[in-house]
Amino acid sequence: MKKNYFPLIAFLFISGIIFWIYYSMMPKNADEQNVALSQFSTQRALDHVAILSKSPHCIGSKKHENVANYLENELQKLGIETKIEEGFTLTEWGNLTKSQNILGRIKGTNNSKALLLLSHYDSAPHSKSKGASDDASGIATILEGLRAFLHNKTPHENDIIVLFSDAEELGLNGAALFVTQNKWANEVGLVLNFEARGTSGPSYMLMEVNKGNAEMVESFSDAKVDFVNSNSLMYSIYKMLPNDTDLTVFREQKQIQGFNFAFIDNHFNYHTEQDDLQHMDKSALAHQGSYLMPLLKYYSNKDLKNTNSDEDNIYFNTPFCFVNYPFSWIFPMLGIAFVLFLGMLFVGFGKRILDLKTVGNGFLLFFINLVTIGAFTFFAWKIILMLYPQYNDILQGFTYNGHAYIYGFIAFTLSVCFFVYRKLSTENQNMNFVVAPIFIWILINAGIAIFLKGAGFFLVPILASLIGFGYFTITQKTNNVLNLILTIPSLIIFVPFITTLPIGLGLKLLFASSILVVLVFGLLIPVFGTFQKKGNWSLLFFILAIGFFVNAHVNAGYEFGKAKPNSLVYYFDADTKKTFWTTYDKNLDTWTKQYLGENPQVANDLNSLPMFSKYDSKFTFKKTAEVQNIAKPKITFLIDSISGNFRMLKIKIAPNRKVNRYDIFANQKMEIYNLTANGTKNINQKTSKLIRENQRILSYYVVDNLPLELSFSIPKATFFDMKLIESSFDLLEQKQFNVAKRQNWMMPTPFVLNDAVLLKMNINQQL
Repeated sequence: MKKNYFPLIAFLFISGIIFWIYYSMMPKNADEQNVALSQFSTQRALDHVAILSKSPHCIGSKKHENVANYLENELQKLGIETKIEEGFTLTEWGNLTKSQNILGRIKGTNNSKALLLLSHYDSAPHSKSKGASDDASGIATILEGLRAFLHNKTPHENDIIVLFSDAEELGLNGAALFVTQNKWANEVGLVLNFEARGTSGPSYMLMEVNKGNAEMVESFSDAKVDFVNSNSLMYSIYKMLPNDTDLTVFREQKQIQGFNFAFIDNHFNYHTEQDDLQHMDKSALAHQGSYLMPLLKYYSNKDLKNTNSDEDNIYFNTPFCFVNYPFSWIFPMLGIAFVLFLGMLFVGFGKRILDLKTVGNGFLLFFINLVTIGAFTFFAWKIILMLYPQYNDILQGFTYNGHAYIYGFIAFTLSVCFFVYRKLSTENQNMNFVVAPIFIWILINAGIAIFLKGAGFFLVPILASLIGFGYFTITQKTNNVLNLILTIPSLIIFVPFITTLPIGLGLKLLFASSILVVLVFGLLIPVFGTFQKKGNWSLLFFILAIGFFVNAHVNAGYEFGKAKPNSLVYYFDADTKKTFWTTYDKNLDTWTKQYLGENPQVANDLNSLPMFSKYDSKFTFKKTAEVQNIAKPKITFLIDSISGNFRMLKIKIAPNRKVNRYDIFANQKMEIYNLTANGTKNINQKTSKLIRENQRILSYYVVDNLPLELSFSIPKATFFDMKLIESSFDLLEQKQFNVAKRQNWMMPTPFVLNDAVLLKMNINQQL
């Protein structure tokens, strides 16, 4: 009996395509040494990162000033006209601070509109982040890119503005300062913004546009960028999430469009102490440079007076090229797919190569597979979170062993798919069973065409599958080579999403990845259906899944470099004279138990004032602490008068110790009008009345220990009820608290007020 080697060939072919997809995502020259001065050098960029990320440098710190001075000097070394911009801004996040932007400008020969290169230089507060990836990598990319650009004396018509923005981590304050107060902002035609939301992986392009994206997409395509990672679905999802960047301020306030570039893998390091040089992926930095150099050359010579468009384009990357076409093609392509599908069904049933019962069984198995896998993976992850409660410590939603879980669930899903379809053996069965996934995909694309047009390119693999299905209905036989080639569109378009979904949006979406695997497997039934001994393939993938889950279990703990986040705050209520140790942690460890004990109290009462945090974190536990001498701020009512029906107030809050943040709250029954803070109003304030969802009015991040001055009015009959929380981020540095240093497998929890001395008090007239 002649052996059938096609299954092995197909497996190797599909594996090779998948390897090629991921291999082609990023540059491979990150380790090159002695790169010519005329080219972008990752190593030279890394030298900048090493200097910028030596220490945490959040706004208000001494190291922050050092970084600003370094950047000013580096721009001047390049011969770039440089200036400093300072001022207060209060952004839509409700965060107030005094920002210091570093600006540079390179004159063009025939300026239309300027090209702006943007990245922020502050690191995240509260968590001792060194900001190597977020965002020293962006700064370094621009510095090294400009060095090569100027070394080559690259001709350019447009002015090039460099903006190293401040206070991005607080609420895009530096970008807001530039956009609202700098006349250069009116001259900007396009922004290239370099960011990071993790410490490794490919960099993704996410554009921000005012209307249609067609002009932006087509010009980006013309720039001939290598290693593009982007698609129109990504921006559709991005617009739904609360992940604004500095570029968002340009788009919303000045209608200026642009491109974001950011790498997002190893999200667990984002905003943590582990955002350092050692954890940053050099290839991710090289990828940023591979975007900047062609775009800098192209857009510095393109007319940027009008980048708007009334039309939208579908776009997506492939290992061969960057593909784009108009949204207007979506419905015609969907119509073609639907007509072809119906026609093939008509022919297939007419020739009796399609059997209604077999097709029905195909639908039944496909739905069982989808529902079973979807439900299993959804609840399996919830069970895993119960078995490994420490995973809840990582607020980003992606654990250190997250990749093992991704591969484990993918392998398990493939195991189930091969098991479900183990009895398929003939060409006719395979093609009868592929009817269900093609039909479901057509329905999915119909929904996409109406509700999520950015994903319109999902129709391309369906059209490829219809070609194979059409060949069968016409010739009454299948062609293994043709079917194998027709798997390429499905692999190129869908496979990256299988891993990107949980990486970008958290492991809670593992179930979505598994469902997508089932949907793609269905399209590939003409190939996988030919595999002999599918039970053995099922067993192989099951063993692989077990291996990945064992790997995840072995690596479920914490260690140096994969540290446990924890938090500690000293909470002093100056009105009641009560003091507590408190934390945001759900799982206490040996360090926090030193202060909270083995059986701490629940801290619900400490959450009466809604402290700002990205994931709406609350204090979890508390324990009474020894009273320490903490100097209260001086509160002065500079103005307190009645004018008509309103009480006019101007309140000055001056610190009597070194502080980093003020959080101001007011009873929600208090209607507040014409609010200004340190002379500035909220960037998005549209009416005189302050609109707020809760008691919080604003958070003020203090620079140079400058006081906070609030001016506002309230109805004169309103009872005045305001509170403040004053915080300093130096709990571990203050000797009077005698807080032990964390062990090397621990680090401060990000996104929350951490390692802080917190003082709460009412705002009232002091006698």
